[in-house]
Amino acid sequence: MQILLVRHGLPIRVDGQPGQPADPELSAKGWEQARRLSRWLRSEPIDTIVSSPLRRAVQTAGPLADALGLEIQIENGVTELDHDAESYVPLEEVKRDDPERWRALAAGELYAEADLPTFQATVVATIERLIQGHPGGRIAVFCHGGVINAWACHVLGLPMSLFLNAAYTSVNRFLAASSGERSIASLNEAAHIDWKRRTGAADAGA
Repeated sequence: MQILLVRHGLPIRVDGQPGQPADPELSAKGWEQARRLSRWLRSEPIDTIVSSPLRRAVQTAGPLADALGLEIQIENGVTELDHDAESYVPLEEVKRDDPERWRALAAGELYAEADLPTFQATVVATIERLIQGHPGGRIAVFCHGGVINAWACHVLGLPMSLFLNAAYTSVNRFLAASSGERSIASLNEAAHIDWKRRTGAADAGA
């Protein structure tokens, strides 16, 4: 079977909500990314759509779910590592404005030592459960960069790290054999993001 891990679209920035976890919605650009993703994937034989409970993931899944006539199944086990943070700053802004923080974040230095292994174990157990529950199917899981890295590191046999800078609405394909083998088919597919610009297709017909 094939499992697609799809990163959410670009969300808005949320600065400081004391005592309240930040759960940003998609930005206007993020909604457009989600629509382009839907047009890219709707011809594939996807039979199940799963999403993190965070709004940016659920909203990204929405256009594809509508196009395929599928319900979005919410799965807490693919929530992002810092889901309880009071602020949300898109990683691209962190990388641009605070390179040192970006380096520490990518290296996992901003998290307690036990967080990354525990987070990865949760992600792996969740995805394995989804695989076992959908033999022979094709699942699209709308999630987050940390989740994609956790599963990719597991499949590659690497220590947990944020080695992959997953693009917004990127598609990351993994194969799962009934005999237990797990492999990578592709990482960071993002041709759909600039598909219209490259082809000259109009919004109404794309």
